[in-house]
Amino acid sequence: MLDDFLIRAALAGVGLALATGPLGAFVVWRRMAYFGDATAHAAVLGVALALATDLPIAAGTLVVATAMAVTVAGLAARGWAMDTTLGVLAHSALAFGLVGVSYFPAVRTDLSAYLFGDILAVSKTDLALIWAGAAAVVGLLLWRWQALLTSTLSEDLAHASGVNPNRERLVLVLAMALTVAVALKVVGALLIAAMLIIPAAAARGLARSPEGMALGAALIGAIATLAGLQLSLWQDTPAGPSIIVAASAVFALSAALGRMRLA
Repeated sequence: MLDDFLIRAALAGVGLALATGPLGAFVVWRRMAYFGDATAHAAVLGVALALATDLPIAAGTLVVATAMAVTVAGLAARGWAMDTTLGVLAHSALAFGLVGVSYFPAVRTDLSAYLFGDILAVSKTDLALIWAGAAAVVGLLLWRWQALLTSTLSEDLAHASGVNPNRERLVLVLAMALTVAVALKVVGALLIAAMLIIPAAAARGLARSPEGMALGAALIGAIATLAGLQLSLWQDTPAGPSIIVAASAVFALSAALGRMRLA
């Protein structure tokens, strides 16, 4: 019989995978990996804000991640060179967050939970928040799916179809900020981007359509969650990083299968 905390952990990871799968597909298609990193690193600054203002951790994370995402989207729309800008913003947000958290001595010992996640400590309240956030992200992506695909394929085509690419970019960044807020408890700020990118990259070589890639990424994320939790139990390794290790193994298998199909 599985313990309750394991069931909650598995449900939390699967719920997160439902959101990171289709969202990660857009991150891969649009080459927004560093953008996801910047938004995820801002989560630590959100933790510091929440501690300083007595807000719930998820609320503080959502506020700061949204501010970071909107700022980066605005700079991208103005034509800024994003590699350097994202590097500065990502690492600055992480550093400011770590410095801010250091002013709360009681939290220092729990800092690894914010950096690498603490999925085994997910409560029923956390589980409800994760599934509610994942449902909101999936609903948003389903609502804007065709417009998002069109603007991802070509901004000129989007304009010709009456779609505003800047609006669709904003939809994606808001979905990413919400995903970061609910993912912090599961995989931590340093591994959220990996959960977005690796399952989607693994699904890309196996899928035959955009919808197939999005669904495949969600499935791979769920499988990686369950396999990572099992690995954590067997080897007494950190659960969050173990999930990413499992996702990386699936990616390696997917890449091998893709090469075999081309051979």
